[in-house]
Amino acid sequence: MQDQLRSLAQKVGIVEPRVQSIPGTSDVALIYPGSNAPRAFANEYAELKQLIKQKGLLDQQPAYYTYKILFTVSLLAGSVIFLLVVNNFWLQLLSAVFMAFAFAQMGFLGHDLGHRQVFRTSWNTEMSSFVVGNLLLGQSWSWWVDKHNRHHGHPNQPDSDPDIAIPLLAFTEEEARSKRGFLRFMVKYQAYFVLPLELLGWLTFLIFSVRFLLERKAKHPLAEMSVMALHYLLYFGLLFSRLNIWQAIVFFIVQRALFGLYLGSVAAPNHKGMPVWEKDSPLDFLRQQVLTSRNVRSNPLIDFWYGALNYQIEHHLFPTMPRNKLKEAQQVVRAYCEQHSIAYHETGMLQSYREILGYLHAVSAPLRENKA
Repeated sequence: MQDQLRSLAQKVGIVEPRVQSIPGTSDVALIYPGSNAPRAFANEYAELKQLIKQKGLLDQQPAYYTYKILFTVSLLAGSVIFLLVVNNFWLQLLSAVFMAFAFAQMGFLGHDLGHRQVFRTSWNTEMSSFVVGNLLLGQSWSWWVDKHNRHHGHPNQPDSDPDIAIPLLAFTEEEARSKRGFLRFMVKYQAYFVLPLELLGWLTFLIFSVRFLLERKAKHPLAEMSVMALHYLLYFGLLFSRLNIWQAIVFFIVQRALFGLYLGSVAAPNHKGMPVWEKDSPLDFLRQQVLTSRNVRSNPLIDFWYGALNYQIEHHLFPTMPRNKLKEAQQVVRAYCEQHSIAYHETGMLQSYREILGYLHAVSAPLRENKA
């Protein structure tokens, strides 16, 4: 993969990138300084999009999403019913696991809603996102849309992509060297901490949601805050109707931690360990989206488990594409990338985590060598 990236950089006149090797793999991370995107590539994305549109892959899928909404709501309802009908605490903890899975699947549906894959009109999108995000998941949908749109516009750009603006992690050696105190210790061993940190993903979502609403950045901050409060009132009301206070606390921690771990483990392979671009990316939209994204090899179970986000390249190129069309789009996108010598990275699930951990370990190496 690094040879393809270097070849492309030389072909379009991009200066030589800085290289960070990834131990245990044949790949390296390339850090590109900023410049302007070559004009010769300006029309390629439009050409690819036309190929996609000709196949009807951007068309709405009302039947599919009717099924998906009913299925996902049924999962969540099933987890609640399970908690209500069992009396053994260990079985109730199993309900917490079930509910974590249902929450994550609801999160995937919220993701599709936020990208207007389900509805095209603003009112339908906002109302359904409000219900899924604020009421059912207990987080601000407007905060998430704001953050996620910035991520899509600037994937893997340290100063612009909020998904890699994580104080406890570093994605370049310079960032690692800049850490001090406790953060420096965490980054020094970040390859060991990154997955356990995902257990707290739900908490960061809640904190940032509340801060976003308190700063009145949302269109309807009071309404969002009120519905989020209603979520927790109903959630804890359910728990205390079946559990004592200590059991409820354990249930809450297990359910939320597994929810965060599930979402984090699905999101991590999307971009972590892929090329990091400094401000003012030298590439056009097509190449920036493809080169910073990683696909996880498909099978029916993987597609379901990942909410089809394992087709990350196709999703980043066409965010409004309905989830059930991404697999078909992959054939078109991969062929187009091969035709235009654009590195298209797809790997297995386990290998994706090896690449992520290897990259994070390599980035933090100077701290362990006491050279920083």
